Amino acid sequence: QVQLVESGGGSVQSGGSLRLSCAASGITASRLHMGWFRQAPGKEREGVAGIDNDGQTTYADSVKGRFTASRDNAKNTLYLQMNSLKPEDTAMYYCAATLWRAHLPLRVTPYNYWGQGTQVTVSS
Repeated sequence: QVQLVESGGGSVQSGGSLRLSCAASGITASRLHMGWFRQAPGKEREGVAGIDNDGQTTYADSVKGRFTASRDNAKNTLYLQMNSLKPEDTAMYYCAATLWRAHLPLRVTPYNYWGQGTQVTVSS
């Protein structure tokens, strides 16, 4: 059974940084195509970053130049480094995974495994 667990969320002031982690179990992480998503109250879940099993990355325009996705297959872990955080980045952040290569990695539909989420709050 595949399980994804996020950690590293918290509260920071505008301009600060956080690093999120997503630990995978029940499957070898190197087989997975993975992504980061976020959802604010009253908003739809949106794609933030995708990272394929070969390390190829895709970013939403809103986070390009500020967020960096990476993976450590030896540790079965996915990371999201978030710099220059803004209040509009406030949301619940989720990691997701699929065994199938995602043609559109920032869409929700390709992913069939999801973590429980970790809260990120950015104040002015």
